[in-house]
Amino acid sequence: MELADEKRYDYLKAILDAVPSPVFVVDEDVRIIEFNEAAAPLLEQNPDLVLRTRAGEALHCLHSTDVSAGCGNGPFCKDCIIRESVSRSFSGRGVSRRAVRMELVRGRSSRELHLLVTTSPFMYRDRNFALMILEDISEIVELRRVIPICASCKRIRNDQEYWEHLEAYFKSRLDLDFTHGICPDCFQRLYPDLYSKLPDKEKGERIDTTPPHEC
Repeated sequence: MELADEKRYDYLKAILDAVPSPVFVVDEDVRIIEFNEAAAPLLEQNPDLVLRTRAGEALHCLHSTDVSAGCGNGPFCKDCIIRESVSRSFSGRGVSRRAVRMELVRGRSSRELHLLVTTSPFMYRDRNFALMILEDISEIVELRRVIPICASCKRIRNDQEYWEHLEAYFKSRLDLDFTHGICPDCFQRLYPDLYSKLPDKEKGERIDTTPPHEC
């Protein structure tokens, strides 16, 4: 590798490592050509053993050992979202974003992950590759399931068995902020005099109670 190429590689690798989500550079067979620092915890092995390895084998996908031919050749592989997303990008359909549930094997135990898989094609030195970004959305998926909420005050019971307000619950887990308003039914019930003075066209609209930002 020439000095100029080496400097360019170091520069691009530094950019790749700055991305907080796991990023892989893969070929058409989803073999890993390069990956960033955020991807290392998913791999749990020596980088030299990962490069040129198919993603399912490097990530320890539950089905990567179903057949002796490895990742991409088992009966479950034809429905693999990761492999399908990479194929879509290589076939000229551009960026692909799909959610997938994966079961990863770690020794005698397994771990379920929900991932948002983004793939984007690019060409380098007349060769086609794809960037593959894996974002862990397990917590978001869990929040979409059953959340224990008080039928009266609407506070949510957290993992420590404490009850906290809905706004605080989502702020602490997903860094979500809320604007506050009042629906037409509640506005009519709480402020009947003001409601009666509203023009008819405004009575079915949400009333925004969020204070304006001050400069």
